[in-house]
Amino acid sequence: MHRYPRDFRGHGPNPPDPAWPRGAKIAISVVINYEEGGENSLLHGDPASEAFLSEIVGAQPWPGQRHWNMESIYDYGPRAGFWRLHRMLTGMDIPVTVYGVASALARGPEQVAAMKQAGWEIASHGLKWIEFKDMPEAEERAQMHEAIRLHTEVVGERPRGWYTGRASMNSVRLAAEEGGFDWIADTYDDDLPYWLEVGGRDQLVIPYTLDANDMRFATAQGFNTGEHFFQYLRDAFDCLHAEGEAGAPKMMTVGLHCRLAGRPGRAMGLRRFLDYAAGHDGVWFATRGEIAAHWRARHPPVRGHRPSRMERDAFVERFGGVFEHSPWIAERAWELELGPAHDSAAGLHNALARAFRAASADERLGVLRAHPDLAGKLAAAKRLTGESTAEQASAGLDALTDSERETFQRLNGAYVEKHGFPFIIAVRDHDKPGILAAFEERLDNDRETEFATACAQVERIAELRLKDMLP
Repeated sequence: MHRYPRDFRGHGPNPPDPAWPRGAKIAISVVINYEEGGENSLLHGDPASEAFLSEIVGAQPWPGQRHWNMESIYDYGPRAGFWRLHRMLTGMDIPVTVYGVASALARGPEQVAAMKQAGWEIASHGLKWIEFKDMPEAEERAQMHEAIRLHTEVVGERPRGWYTGRASMNSVRLAAEEGGFDWIADTYDDDLPYWLEVGGRDQLVIPYTLDANDMRFATAQGFNTGEHFFQYLRDAFDCLHAEGEAGAPKMMTVGLHCRLAGRPGRAMGLRRFLDYAAGHDGVWFATRGEIAAHWRARHPPVRGHRPSRMERDAFVERFGGVFEHSPWIAERAWELELGPAHDSAAGLHNALARAFRAASADERLGVLRAHPDLAGKLAAAKRLTGESTAEQASAGLDALTDSERETFQRLNGAYVEKHGFPFIIAVRDHDKPGILAAFEERLDNDRETEFATACAQVERIAELRLKDMLP
């Protein structure tokens, strides 16, 4: 099986209405990444100093050495930045989710006490704030379990949410397999939560953000002033709020770091945004735990048919009749690189149509000839497939007058004699007079033109059939 794991479809062209509480048009999740004291440092048993997300843009690790300036920049977070953000957010009664690195939380008892007193949700940001891409799976799993243990010891309860950050290809799966997280956030691929199937478990994912995030103060392409930060957050809010007013509510995440947004000039940009958002109707500020509980109640996981995950025989049995009496098309489509994008009617139709289009002219002619005449002898003898019977009935072709039946028989005969295959049209797109008009018009086409037209109609019939079978 050639299967592509990345999901380019997501919720599709018509995402679900989240039905946020009180009819909110947008949900806003404010996240504080509490990392200081958990970053790379010789003091923490690491081989080199930290080099990521600081005032020193483009910094490099110092192997075997402490980086005094880097440590001092990080120290600003818990010493000053945290308290500035804490005063601002508690003063505005904004709920907060903390991504807490367990070893950093253990080194910040006063900050943890303040988080708890404020009623903030404290999720896990791993044991240490380090790179996981090259870490063996067993070691990453062990670190995850140790992060949960230490978090529980420091905070007083286990974390119910998880965000690795500098994740490996295994991180999301490991967090889902652990089984104790109400949500995980190591994706950036949507504006709404969604369910991820991991083995026999359905894991809720609440995507995070790297754009509406103060980390861009510390990157080459980023924010230079608090006003830049405000403008970007405002524009993101305006877009999502307008979509909510149009009937498609979304969620927005604002990512913060104590050592970054906690600096005075940046904090003012954040404050302007919070005032701006709070001044609009239909805004729900919520923790990620609250969003997860709401989504679970309103949109529980539903496991349906996933064509890309079906074994060959089951796939052909279910979809082999989509192209009339031509299961070989389904057989060839199954051999393609299928993935989540093909688990919808539009996606699977594309795969089946590819197999049909790639076939030889003789093979496609065989598909055309497998179609019955409209209102022909097979229909009269009730020997059509169930799909064809329903389709012809939808246009009233099962209830013709004697005169109409005679007309169809005359046109059928003339068409087959001229072109060598039956007249094919997606009858669900037409009424009876429209079908007769198309019949008369297409009878005059040359064979090459009509062959292409008939093939296009075969694909359209398949599309309509799939819409009856899949989302």
